[in-house]
Amino acid sequence: MNIGLYFGTFNPIHVGHLIIANYMAQNTDLDKVWFVVSPQNPLKKNSNLLEDYHRLALVKTAIENNPNLECCNIEFGLPKPSYTTTTLEALKEKYPQYKFHLIMGEDNLRTLHKWRNYETILQNHFIYVYPRALTEEESEKMRGKKSKFHTHIKVKHVKAPIMKISSTLIRRAIKEGKDVQYLLTPPVHKYCDEMNFYK
Repeated sequence: MNIGLYFGTFNPIHVGHLIIANYMAQNTDLDKVWFVVSPQNPLKKNSNLLEDYHRLALVKTAIENNPNLECCNIEFGLPKPSYTTTTLEALKEKYPQYKFHLIMGEDNLRTLHKWRNYETILQNHFIYVYPRALTEEESEKMRGKKSKFHTHIKVKHVKAPIMKISSTLIRRAIKEGKDVQYLLTPPVHKYCDEMNFYK
């Protein structure tokens, strides 16, 4: 079974995350997509980051009715900060019957050469890349440039919908008292509202 790993803090998980993940599960050779919830990075304290168990609960709440999507908390028990290569090794050991691959935005592909053991990752795993909306400044900076991994044999470009939604935007909107109900699934919106998250 091919499992696509979608890493993130999911603070909070929103409809953009879900659209990308479901598209990958429905339109590629991936059998399932796992949301790998990343714990608090001790080197990057963020007062807006919810506790690990709350973000895990939000992901589980968001995907509970979709058999193609699952939640994974393996990084909670791994050394911090979390390195993708370490997580992949732990998953391979725990689930030897599965083949794991990465899902990432094209912006992350451009910095893949900075990742720990990126050569090993590319050797053993496929990378499914979805397009990202860029700011004007980012577009100008990247004009005519492509990642050196753009045509790599292990990189699969997927024409998924381009999402302009971000967790940062949602947190800011909630803090400002704006309505974000259409950016979150109803259960996630209810959870955040009842717990007074990000206010």
